[in-house]
Amino acid sequence: MRPIELGQTRKIGTGQPCFVVAEIGINHNGDMDLAHREIDAAAASGADAVKFQNYHTEGFVSDRSLTYEYISQGETVVESQYDMFKRCELRPEALRELSEHCEERGVVFFSTPMDEEGVAELVREGVTLLKNGSDCLGHLPLIRCMARTGLPTVISTGMATREDIDDAVQAFRDAGGRDLVLLHCTSAYPTPAADVNLRKIPALAEAYNCLVGFSDHSDGIVAAVGAVTLGACFIEKHFTLDKNLPGPDHRFSADPREFRELVDAIRFLESAIGTTEVGFTPSEAVNRREARLSCAARHDLSAGHTLTTSDIAFQRPGTGLPPKMITELVGKKLIRDVRSGSLFEVADLDSEKLYRELAQ
Repeated sequence: MRPIELGQTRKIGTGQPCFVVAEIGINHNGDMDLAHREIDAAAASGADAVKFQNYHTEGFVSDRSLTYEYISQGETVVESQYDMFKRCELRPEALRELSEHCEERGVVFFSTPMDEEGVAELVREGVTLLKNGSDCLGHLPLIRCMARTGLPTVISTGMATREDIDDAVQAFRDAGGRDLVLLHCTSAYPTPAADVNLRKIPALAEAYNCLVGFSDHSDGIVAAVGAVTLGACFIEKHFTLDKNLPGPDHRFSADPREFRELVDAIRFLESAIGTTEVGFTPSEAVNRREARLSCAARHDLSAGHTLTTSDIAFQRPGTGLPPKMITELVGKKLIRDVRSGSLFEVADLDSEKLYRELAQ
């Protein structure tokens, strides 16, 4: 699959560095100063992109009796969903301000809209990437709207059945969408290890013939790093300045130290995955010579002596005849003296056959 290009400098896809996203979401708590400091910290922690959420609360929750329960600062909090989301709304002028800050810091800005008006706001701001959240996976009109923009789109698959994903991908492609990243996701906060199911990553890639990433809600960095080994080219992790800040998502988000550890681990892993070709590496060449064994004289041997098994020891370095050659040495006559501990050489022996075998 060809990489997805984001402007002139960033690409997402196989063979590219994994695209690592700091999901600020609503962790700014409606405080623009906090949002700006989070952008700075995410950029300093190695993020390729920063993601927010832009929505109009009345568009998806109008019943103010609906509540949401979460743990914040060690306490269980129950509050109105309407109040929680309203507090964290980002209006178009705020999106512009945050987008400009991201550009200054060299990170990609994008966001998750909840309706077509939100998509239009982002298009006006010149975003290069859109994100459809797991809660809107079934919102096919919204997915079609995203597809019609022509922008690369990320679709998260939390809480989904196979039919849900089929419908979303079909809607995107039927509406003309081309550049798609599916995110494997488990919408549980935090996600228990048994529910992470990283094997879904290659399964999604095979089923939908598209790029696949991972939206990680588990504690720590292990799951996200493991996702890269299974082919994830896009990692999204909630980000906060401090896990003890008030709000629903801070406690399971990565702070700057943890996010930097995640990025560093991914970059190390990308180098470490390497090749399927079997053979020793350049860094092993010296040890191969010095640590491998060779056939050596167990004691002083005189010219004319016919070698037996008891005459031969295996010793370092590995620059002489390898141990597998013992069967060729036994029964051969020495044509010169060999001192104890010396590595046998072909020139020590009266053996045209051995010369020929080593030449092959």
